[in-house]
Amino acid sequence: MILTLDTKRRLTLPASLVPTRPGDHFKAEFHPDDDTLVFRRVAAKGNWLDVLKACPVSMDDLPARRRALPKRRKL
Repeated sequence: MILTLDTKRRLTLPASLVPTRPGDHFKAEFHPDDDTLVFRRVAAKGNWLDVLKACPVSMDDLPARRRALPKRRKL
């Protein structure tokens, strides 16, 4: 399939070619050796709780918070 840029330098793909939904994100890569443009779908945001559970550092190893109030600087 050959695609053409419009006046605002956008590519328009037929909906039958790429089944997408509004809000989908794609990463575009240009390969100069092949002179091709490749679009890869970026995965949707993951569940933050799953990411936190997969973190290699446990929450007990974090440094303690400073309880002191910030000091005012004299200008």
